[in-house]
Amino acid sequence: MRTPRHLPAALVALLTLAAATACADGGPRGTLPAHGSAGTWFVQSLTTGGKTLTAPPVARVHLPPSESDQATGNYGCNGFTAEVTYEGPGAITVKPGSTTAMACENTEFETVFAKLLTGRLTVDRQANALTLKTADGSTIAMSAEPPAPDAPLTATAWTVTSLVSGRSAASVPAGATAKAVFTIAPDGSASGSLGCNRFSAGASVEGPRVSFGPLTSTRMACQGPEGELEARLTALFGSGPLTWKVRGDTLTLTAADGNGLVARGASAAE
Repeated sequence: MRTPRHLPAALVALLTLAAATACADGGPRGTLPAHGSAGTWFVQSLTTGGKTLTAPPVARVHLPPSESDQATGNYGCNGFTAEVTYEGPGAITVKPGSTTAMACENTEFETVFAKLLTGRLTVDRQANALTLKTADGSTIAMSAEPPAPDAPLTATAWTVTSLVSGRSAASVPAGATAKAVFTIAPDGSASGSLGCNRFSAGASVEGPRVSFGPLTSTRMACQGPEGELEARLTALFGSGPLTWKVRGDTLTLTAADGNGLVARGASAAE
């Protein structure tokens, strides 16, 4: 190190020691360029107590590159701030700050997210994914990619992937995969395949519910997995108003008795 003129030798020694310490630590505290968790992360799901909650599209966290800046984000409806302390690449500590106070529909997700995003959290970074884990094993799964917009209920070709009974869901019977496809048109008609026979029907969408009118179908005799799937879907579509929910490209239809289906969407033009 070159000694500047007119500086006392003791001061020069002190500056030399400070520079060496900064190099050994990898930079000033708070910048942590190798931490890897700074940036905007879009929440995919929360898992706690054996239950997984799917995140609404607006749920996200922005982790600052420096501890001198606050973390910001959205719990799913209300915005929030927080203080973040980085503990090397493997952990962070979050101290919640302020939050807005809007009345929100999905209060369960907001409550759980706010509870999990506090205290010491271990960090697992995998490519474009980041998982934060609490001491009891609960997790916040996030992605660097923003969530895809929800597909529209109408004008989307829905392929049935699972059948729901109460709280349990099972894949469609083996041998009938991708056989049941239906589309609800904007003009109030529905058509597609029940797994074996083609069908058409009227369809009425009122808020979160959709109702199907009497089904008109072809008359092929259907046996085995295809016949089993067709019988389930015929009963479901004729059971009265169904509650519908779309998250990304996934549609859930649920009847009053808890039976329903899960379908994956694609553009009706595809």
